Amino acid sequence: MSPEPATARLSFVTLEQFVEQLPPELTMLHDGGSGASLLRWVEPSELEDPTPYLPEGEFLLTAGLPFLGKGGSAAKVDAYVRRLVDAKVAALGFGIRPYFDAVPAALIEACRTHNLTLFEVPESVPFAAIGLEFSQLLESDNARVFRQLAETNRQLMRAVLSPRPEHELLAALVQRVPVWALLVGADGRVRARGHNAGGSTGVEHSLLAPMLERLLSGSGPRVEMDGFEQPGSALVFGHPLRSTKDANLGALILGSDAPLSPAQNNVVQAAVGLLELLVRQRTSGSLAPSQLATAMLLHPESLVSGGTKHVNGLKDLLAQSLSSTRSAQMRVIQGIRVEGAADDGPVREVLQWRRLFDTKLVEITEYGFAAITRLKVDDSLLADVEKLGWRLVIGEPTELHGLSAAYQRASSLRSRVASSGVSARVDEVTWSVTGLLGREAGTMLAERLLTPLLALEPDRRDPLLCVLRGWLSENGSWDGSAKLLGLHRNSVRRQIGVLGELLDMDLNQAQVRAELWFALQYVDELVGADPVGTA
Repeated sequence: MSPEPATARLSFVTLEQFVEQLPPELTMLHDGGSGASLLRWVEPSELEDPTPYLPEGEFLLTAGLPFLGKGGSAAKVDAYVRRLVDAKVAALGFGIRPYFDAVPAALIEACRTHNLTLFEVPESVPFAAIGLEFSQLLESDNARVFRQLAETNRQLMRAVLSPRPEHELLAALVQRVPVWALLVGADGRVRARGHNAGGSTGVEHSLLAPMLERLLSGSGPRVEMDGFEQPGSALVFGHPLRSTKDANLGALILGSDAPLSPAQNNVVQAAVGLLELLVRQRTSGSLAPSQLATAMLLHPESLVSGGTKHVNGLKDLLAQSLSSTRSAQMRVIQGIRVEGAADDGPVREVLQWRRLFDTKLVEITEYGFAAITRLKVDDSLLADVEKLGWRLVIGEPTELHGLSAAYQRASSLRSRVASSGVSARVDEVTWSVTGLLGREAGTMLAERLLTPLLALEPDRRDPLLCVLRGWLSENGSWDGSAKLLGLHRNSVRRQIGVLGELLDMDLNQAQVRAELWFALQYVDELVGADPVGTA
C-alpha cells in the first residue's frame, strides 16, 4: 500500500519518511514491511512490558534492559516481540550500550518470526536525537497539511462567490477529495453534480431514493450511509442541508470506494456548511428583500395608491433590509468605478457593498453599483471605498416616497463625478447648471468654446472677454451693456461682431449665448488666477 497523500492525514508521518531523515548509521536488521505505516510517536522504554502505555503506530526504542538475565531467554524475547506486534508497534530500535555490544540474536530471530521491523541504533546516536528528529518532521508535515487545508478552504470560498456557486463548490470539492458528489434540492431533484477523478457521477438516482427519504424526513445533524457495486460507490454517504430551524432544504450525497481520512472529512464538512449557507440565503434567509422586491415588481403603483397599512408594510420590509427602523431616513448611493479598480465579478462586488454599507439592497449597474443604506457615509467610510478604486455620489436623507427622486438627483451628478474623479454629496452641491457641471467639465467647456479668444495676447483677450461677459449679462441689450461697460453702443456692437467672427458662432442664438455664459464662469481656470472680464 502506498502512503496516503499529505492532505489525507494529520499528525502523522510514515516510518519510511522518518527513516529517510535519520542518521545513516542506523542499520535495518529486519524489514517487516511497515515502511508505509503511520507513526504516532517515538518512545524509549525499558519496561519488560511497555505495551499498556503504547499507542498504535509507535517507534519503540530500548537499550535492552528487559533482556538482561532471565529476560534474555528465547521464550521471553519472543513473548516481548509478540506483545509489541499485537500492540501494532511500527518498529523497534535497539540501542548499543550500555547493556549490550550487539543486538541479541534471539531478538533478531523473534522480529523475523513475528515480522517486526528492527533497527540497530549505534552508541553515537542518542535516543533523544531520534525523538527530536521525529518531532521536527512531524511539525513540518503538519504545517504542510494545514497549508493545503487552508488553500482548499480558500478555493471553496472562491467557489461560493462565483456566479454558479453550487456547481463551482462541488467542482472544488471533488478536486480535493476522491468522491463523486450530488447536490439535491428539497424536492429530491438533482441541482448540481461533481465528477470524481475517474469520471464517475455516481449511481442511478432511483437507487438513492431510500437514502434521500431518510435525509429529507429526519432531523438534526446526521450522516446517512449506503453502498453499491458501481465503481466509486462502495461507500455512499449523505449529509442533510438544514435551515436554522432544522427544516430540511436539500442534501449533499458523496460516493467513494474507500473511507475518507480525517482531513478529507474536514473538507467535506466545510463544503456542507457553505452549501447550507447558500441554500439558507436563497430559501429562508433575508426574507425581507425578496418580499419587498416581489411587492414592488408586481404592484409598483401601490407605493402611491396603496393604503396606509400596505405602505407601512413596505416600510417595515425596507427597514428590515437596511437593518434599520421604519422611521429612520436612508440614502441612495451610486458608485462609479475609476481606473485601477479591481474587477472582482458581480457576486463579490454585491457582497462587498452589502458589507460596507450594511444593507441588502444593492444592484450592479453599467456604471458600477447603486445601493440604499441607512448609513450617513462619513468621511472614513468614503475613504475606505475610494481606496478600492471607486468614487461615490452620496444622496441626501430621504424616506420611502422620496427614493425615486433621490436616485434621479444622484444620477444627475454621476457624469460630474466620473469626469472629475472626485466623490460628491448631493446635499453639498449648488443646484445650478454651473454647480452641477463641476469645475473640470466646466473648464473643458470653456476651453472648447473660447480657444480662439483665449489664444490672443492678454491686452487684446481681456477687453474682449470683458465685453462678452457684460453683453451676455445684459441679455444682449446694446444700451444696457454699453452703460454697464462704459462704452458707446456702436463700440459694443463692433466688438461683439469681432467675437462672433473669432469664435465662428452666431451670437444671436439663445443656445449659443447660454453656452458661452456657462463657459465664462470657468474661464479664470484657463487664463490664470486673476479674474478677467471685469470693467
